[in-house]
Amino acid sequence: MVQEFILFAFSSLKQLQLLLFFLVLVAYIICVTGNIIIIILVRIEPLLQTPMYFFISTFAVLEIMFVTVSIPKLLDNLISGNKRISFIECFTQMFIFNGLGMTECYLLLVMAFDRDLAINSPLRYSAIMRKEIYTQLAVAPWVGGFSMSSMTLIYMAQMKFCGPNQINHFICDVAPLQNLSCSDPSMSKLSTTIAAILAVVVPILIIITFYIHIINAISKIKGAEGKQKAFSTCSSHLIVTSLFFGSALVVYIRPTDRLEGENDKYLALIYTILTPLLNPFIYTLRNNDVKTAIRRLSNLYPPICSSLDSKPFPLGSNTCCPCSLSPLPPLFLFLSRYTHCPSFLPPTLPLSSFLPTSFPPPFFLSPSPLGPQHPFPYLPPLGVF
Repeated sequence: MVQEFILFAFSSLKQLQLLLFFLVLVAYIICVTGNIIIIILVRIEPLLQTPMYFFISTFAVLEIMFVTVSIPKLLDNLISGNKRISFIECFTQMFIFNGLGMTECYLLLVMAFDRDLAINSPLRYSAIMRKEIYTQLAVAPWVGGFSMSSMTLIYMAQMKFCGPNQINHFICDVAPLQNLSCSDPSMSKLSTTIAAILAVVVPILIIITFYIHIINAISKIKGAEGKQKAFSTCSSHLIVTSLFFGSALVVYIRPTDRLEGENDKYLALIYTILTPLLNPFIYTLRNNDVKTAIRRLSNLYPPICSSLDSKPFPLGSNTCCPCSLSPLPPLFLFLSRYTHCPSFLPPTLPLSSFLPTSFPPPFFLSPSPLGPQHPFPYLPPLGVF
């Protein structure tokens, strides 16, 4: 019996594997970082506290998990040449990877339903999409996705693997494992086909129906500006759906005699790496609400000065000096603004004017090197603290 499998991944590329390693590593870092930023923005920005952005943040969590299941093993394969994966690890990866993939299909369906409801029933949308409702809608895809993956796993676990154990892929996927079985895989392939139809074909048909309904509603809106505003709320979702389902349909919904083709692993890179990488950019660069939230968040910690020799920008600018871009805690940010940026606030009276005249000023109220026109000329430089 087979105790481990060999993932060939991209061994045929030879010297190009190192280049592919760096490309995949950079893509993985950008993908995880971008999706974390989306989660943080939705969490702390009141402007984004809506059902649509709740679904987007849930989708971002899903994408982080989706790439983390497959990419670290691929990176290890590329850089160290460790192509071995144990039997248990292989089946665990297959179960989680397929479960997350099917969850993504169902979540995209829920997001299409949300957009259809918002555009076609805007007056009833808030009443229908209460917090408990959209929370349940966000949880349902996870239940459905992993239920379908469990069905596939049950039939896969009944198969026997007695050799060979080489998989021409970079992940443990259902189809390559079925081709390695020395028992009859017909029931397993039937369960896989049913799962693919229920998790890929059915959702995409319903999504197409929703978008036909959406386009019909948008066509009735008077004015080009109103139509553009309505369609902009679902354009990002439409792009992501096309990228993900397009590659999934090519890989999973096709004749079985092509399932072990050389191009499978390259097609898998599209929905495993490329689509999760592009999602943060699609949802930020094409979304005015997210861009507004990013600007509002950046204004909380504007760039500050680290040198007294730097000249401040004019009053009203988001920055005070061009010398430092690192945010500091609020106390130091406060001190930096008032000691290093004379034009940040209108002039105010010096602190010594509030001290009794019969007492000498304390030792730290020495004349400021910034000059008498500074709003707080007696505060020492930031470096004193």
